[in-house]
Amino acid sequence: MTLFRYDELSVKELEEVDVPVMARWLSDPRVLEYYEGRDRPHDEATVREKYLDRRESDVTGCMVERAGAPIGYIQFYVLLPEARITLGYGNGPAIYGIDLFIGEPELWNQGIGTRLVSAMVDYLFVQKRAGLVIIDPNVDNPRAIRCYEKAGFRKVRVLPKHELHEGEWLDCCLMKQGREQQGGNREQAK
Repeated sequence: MTLFRYDELSVKELEEVDVPVMARWLSDPRVLEYYEGRDRPHDEATVREKYLDRRESDVTGCMVERAGAPIGYIQFYVLLPEARITLGYGNGPAIYGIDLFIGEPELWNQGIGTRLVSAMVDYLFVQKRAGLVIIDPNVDNPRAIRCYEKAGFRKVRVLPKHELHEGEWLDCCLMKQGREQQGGNREQAK
């Protein structure tokens, strides 16, 4: 099911047909350097287990297409109460987190990630009524941080030893975008 379209990009819920391309991306060391880790390549069974079998969870995994061709993955989820407390957010409007990667390295550094993140944030604010959207890139991934800043995210603080990546606990940068920052001028498909 297609969640939304923006320019040449479309975002649809992950399906069985997407497993082979996800396995290709998640076994490419260039992608794994930034997402999952080069020590954790995924075959089709692993992709099915980790990404498809959790469709009943609070995480919505999505395939990103550009002009009809798969180019990446994005997921979104509501922060559960314990995560809200850990990150310093109390009760209030829904907070969503997002994670993503562009799986085709030849498409990196073309502004696609910024457009994708902006469109996803709009979708979460408009369709899901999010009050805040967060993302937590590794502090040593300046390309991702620049992408998110261009999409309207602001750095909040460093989360020390937040993510296990290639056998090491790494610091991440907590970034946020609230409704007041959001332009909301992109059309969303329903």
